[in-house]
Amino acid sequence: MKTRQKLRKGIILISFFLFPATFYYLSPILIVEASAKGIINGSFILFSLMFISSLLVGRSFCGWACPGAGCQESIFPARSKVVTKGDYIKWLLWVPWIISIIVLAIRSGGYSKVDFFFQTTHGLSIGNVQGLIVYFLVLFPLIVAPAFIIGKRSFCHHLCWMAPFMILGRKIRNYFEWSSLRLKSHPEICKKCHSCTENCPMSLPVEEMVNNKSMENSECILCGTCVDGCKQGVIKYSWGKI
Repeated sequence: MKTRQKLRKGIILISFFLFPATFYYLSPILIVEASAKGIINGSFILFSLMFISSLLVGRSFCGWACPGAGCQESIFPARSKVVTKGDYIKWLLWVPWIISIIVLAIRSGGYSKVDFFFQTTHGLSIGNVQGLIVYFLVLFPLIVAPAFIIGKRSFCHHLCWMAPFMILGRKIRNYFEWSSLRLKSHPEICKKCHSCTENCPMSLPVEEMVNNKSMENSECILCGTCVDGCKQGVIKYSWGKI
């Protein structure tokens, strides 16, 4: 494993270990509760930052910083089934959720206060038994169980409430053709060893993308596994337009 991938895996594992402390800042529930009170809370701010960052670095948060990534990739040695269907499911959950946030914010008269530490205890997410129960009710049914039952990063594909923010940001970036971090392929030197597709944590058809000279995929998290795993140097990080 190359140094960059060791670093990436180390970061997402540390992020997962810290998840009990940061859980509320990524909560899909607290943003609803806060919006009903006209409060911009921590998760509102972080989700907004994810959207803004995606204009430049796509879904890099998913590959390099998300605690859910550390959890799911730690399960790979036990369960590495490829996941190729159902990416639309998260949108069926995300759209009603966003609508509810907007409606509650309007009913409260709009946002009138910023409280980044809303409902936390001294800035920490879990300060009592109730918080711990909620944490486990999210972690096991939504992140751990799908990874074992369905396959690799099922949460990212099917249930993640954060991914759509970054997917939308990426699509906006593509529409306006702004320069950003992306992958670039050189199919003429590809040996068709299939390693890029076999090792992709998001189960993407990377080799097919390489040969089509189209590395843009809404489920790509720019983790660089294909970049660092290709001995021929077929895939590279690049900064520019599509």
